[in-house]
Amino acid sequence: MSIKAAKAHLSKDKILKGVIQTTEILKLPNSGHVFNELVKAIVYQQISYKAADSIYARFVDLLKTEDYLPKYILKFKPDDLRAVGFSRQKAQYVLNIAEFFEAENLMSVDWNAMSDEDILGLLTQIKGVGEWTVQMILIFELGRPDVLPVKDLAIQLVAKELYQLKSEKTKLLREIEAIGEAWRPFRTYASLYLWAWRRDNY
Repeated sequence: MSIKAAKAHLSKDKILKGVIQTTEILKLPNSGHVFNELVKAIVYQQISYKAADSIYARFVDLLKTEDYLPKYILKFKPDDLRAVGFSRQKAQYVLNIAEFFEAENLMSVDWNAMSDEDILGLLTQIKGVGEWTVQMILIFELGRPDVLPVKDLAIQLVAKELYQLKSEKTKLLREIEAIGEAWRPFRTYASLYLWAWRRDNY
């Protein structure tokens, strides 16, 4: 699916059309580095990029490679990860991811052969990995074109402003999902435009 087709389809939404006309987005990647990016997502959650960059660099130094496998992480204990800056919870979550990938032999999986729903169902079995985290993997690592992460705070803030939504919490999520129905099968591109609009306007 091309960005040209996405623009044409999404421009049927008059509000989103205005965003598209004034905003640039990047081409969707498809690196397939699911394991490494899941681990990285845990490291970067709820702390500043500067702090996360420092912790992740020390973590890579501990493993002695950026292209690490689950078995490399499983050589270490939670205290080893805490020594490079992980919180107790994050250390356990990263070990949970490594254990799950090793046990399920997921390093050899063809992610492109799996549906979004199957990937969500599989990876959210891991304690510490939620729906939002997997959606970020679907978008930024697997290049899936039809993902709408309604629980993303930036998506919520921009949708509220552009579409003049007044609701909060669950009702707000339902309203964004309802608006997004018209964006199928290009909801990822709509999300990218909403993120880019926030980047350019705040």
